[in-house]
Amino acid sequence: MEFSHKAIEKKWQKFWEENNTFKTTSDKDKKAYILDMFPYPSGAGLHVGHPKGYTATDVFARMRRMQQYDVLHPIGWDAFGLPAEQYALKTGNDPREFTAKNIITFRNQLKKLGFSYDYNKEVNTSDPNYYKITQWIFQQLYKKGLAEIREANVNWCEGLGTVLANEEVILENGKMVSEVGGFEVIKKPMKQWVLKITKYADRLLEGLDDLDWPSSVKELQKNWIGKSEGVILNFDVKDINEKVEVFTTRADTIFGVSYVVLAPENNLVLKLTTDENKQKVEEYISLTKTKTDVERQDDSKEKTGVFTGSYVINPITNELLPVWTADYVLNDYATGAVMAVPAHDERDWKFAKKYELPIKYVLETKDESKAFVGESTLINSDFLNGLNRFEAINLVVEKLKKENKAKKQINYKLRDWLFSRQRFYGEPFPIIFLEDGQIALIDEKDLPLELPKTDYIKPSGTGESPLANLTDWVNIEFNGQKAKRETNTMPQWAGSCWYYLAYILTTSPNNLVDINSQEAMELFKKWLPVDLYIGGQEHAVLHLLYARFWHQVLFDLKIVPTKEPFQKLINQGMILADNGEKMSKSKGNVINPDDIIESHGADTLRLYEVFMGPLEASLPWSFKGLDGARKWLDRVYRMIENIELTDQNNGNLDFIYNDVVKKVTQMIEDCKFNTAVSQLMMFVNAVYKEEKPVYKVYILNFIKMLSIFTPHLAEELWFKTGNKETVCLQIWPVHDESKLSLSTVVIAVQINGKLRGTFEVDKGTDKEELISLAKKLDNIKEQIEGKQIIKEIAVLDKIVNIVIK
Repeated sequence: MEFSHKAIEKKWQKFWEENNTFKTTSDKDKKAYILDMFPYPSGAGLHVGHPKGYTATDVFARMRRMQQYDVLHPIGWDAFGLPAEQYALKTGNDPREFTAKNIITFRNQLKKLGFSYDYNKEVNTSDPNYYKITQWIFQQLYKKGLAEIREANVNWCEGLGTVLANEEVILENGKMVSEVGGFEVIKKPMKQWVLKITKYADRLLEGLDDLDWPSSVKELQKNWIGKSEGVILNFDVKDINEKVEVFTTRADTIFGVSYVVLAPENNLVLKLTTDENKQKVEEYISLTKTKTDVERQDDSKEKTGVFTGSYVINPITNELLPVWTADYVLNDYATGAVMAVPAHDERDWKFAKKYELPIKYVLETKDESKAFVGESTLINSDFLNGLNRFEAINLVVEKLKKENKAKKQINYKLRDWLFSRQRFYGEPFPIIFLEDGQIALIDEKDLPLELPKTDYIKPSGTGESPLANLTDWVNIEFNGQKAKRETNTMPQWAGSCWYYLAYILTTSPNNLVDINSQEAMELFKKWLPVDLYIGGQEHAVLHLLYARFWHQVLFDLKIVPTKEPFQKLINQGMILADNGEKMSKSKGNVINPDDIIESHGADTLRLYEVFMGPLEASLPWSFKGLDGARKWLDRVYRMIENIELTDQNNGNLDFIYNDVVKKVTQMIEDCKFNTAVSQLMMFVNAVYKEEKPVYKVYILNFIKMLSIFTPHLAEELWFKTGNKETVCLQIWPVHDESKLSLSTVVIAVQINGKLRGTFEVDKGTDKEELISLAKKLDNIKEQIEGKQIIKEIAVLDKIVNIVIK
């Protein structure tokens, strides 16, 4: 007997919507804020990989509701973005209309899957009520000195007419191109808004210690921040009144320096380039602009560079060292210059080998066929010989500090956040440039500054955003002065930095409480931090880092009561195509969840995705596995249809039922959803073996546990077993520990320490009785007959050992 998933799912989805079943409550003693990473509503809609994380959070949220928690389980839309703008440019449609259409598609797909979202809490980053607060937060960053205009080397895409984030640039045939459209990208200095996230580098590092996050994600963030303690050393330039400052963590290796390298973007490069080298250096600088920072840092790539023609003086040895420019040095890390010690650095080694530069070992090693990067005693280093790393560094620094050629410094790989985009479809900056050169903030009462209505959103052609074309919008008067609006817009990251707060503030879709109010603070005290946050590994660094940065600023402003936004984080694995490849439209292997819902049902899809393996694992899709999930649900349906229930407990299922309740509860707490489903399967097997009527309480509680995985079927079964209220809001079952203690035990019987037999007795049988029963076993009688018994040992509930001679 099979059930009709189409009829059941529509019926119960309608019921939940009409009864506002999943409305966020606020009257319990305990709370659970359970969050999915913000989806971008693309034109393609969902594929079967998306529901994996969404189902996981939904399972957890449903259990928490039944455990009598106030649950906040919201959904919303990261709605600004380049894809919508590009679609608008190609089709002539407004990106707002395109986005609104996509949101409807996404929302309908999510509702078909039966997720228990509170749609009253829905937010949309492109709604003016939403970005009013984004703009307000930016103003607070500006007031705190954390936002400024600065000339920065950016990824400029002429084809798209905008700056791109590193994540929006890919390599194609050795050249940088845009991920959207494949247009050429170059490095270009431009005036940009930057946010000074580096001011919070130490706090972002320290805050990781108390978070329940995967260690791999913490390491990724630590490496991205890249804190290192070192020293700035000054190398005077020969014959020129200039000096090159280098940052190093290994001042002890200063006797091994063979050359100094400047990043091609370093302002000193052209100053130090001699006339005969000028053409080569300029050509090399141009070539560097076509490379990504990732490519430049790739150790597998061949190292390239050009000699400037100048030399610097080693501040310890007075040796002349050639100055090169090479793209493996980045200008925005430390000073944009390094002292190269090829004997003890793999990148410097490859460079020195290629350009036949000296290699001088100053750390003791038996193998001089490659760079030695370990720890050992200093050699070939004059007064440092025989010292260890730390002793030598202290000596070098103290000596050079006296000559004003050294100072200790902490550096970070983390760079300030480039916050400008030359796009139309983003949050306008609440900034005004006055005729006298001053910058003014729009009055808070005039927020939001809305995007203007226009049919013309083509790139300006000047490096500015399309907003620069709208002169009536750009040119204004402010306090009696002529002024201009900022024509750049904020990046897509802006809205996603604080969306988890927006859900808390939202009273109905896109209607938000004032973030800077006592009411908001009380709401934040109720719900923060997020208790469970599930999303893809691709957001492990930047989204999480940026959101943590904004949150810590808001904490300093006393807007939020917690230092960190997300307490527990899990990265779900991908669902791959059945051949193990990543699903993508270009490969034609994307599976649409709508098709699966049509053929197998939403409950089957939900069950299969949580049962196919651990949440964190990336696993291939299997239609055979999907069929198996559906067959099991049919089996459950037949069981409830055919079962005879009784109010009398015969005790037959006591152990398996209580064991399953205990394990399912703990496994969901640990987000081990696949093993929790296995436990439910074990219970169904046990029920099928029961010939007598089954205790009704156990069956009803089974349906409750089933409901968090397959809510539509569970609602139908709950109704069929005589219940009128929704199963979703029932009380979660609690196990009885006393029912997990078995009444009998198996006793092992040994002769001279070797196992010779077993028997079963009531638990707690005394030792004398155990020995007596053991001796009556046929096998034991044969072993001890005619033998002298030296000792008889019994351990309660475990073992009898008879020692014979």
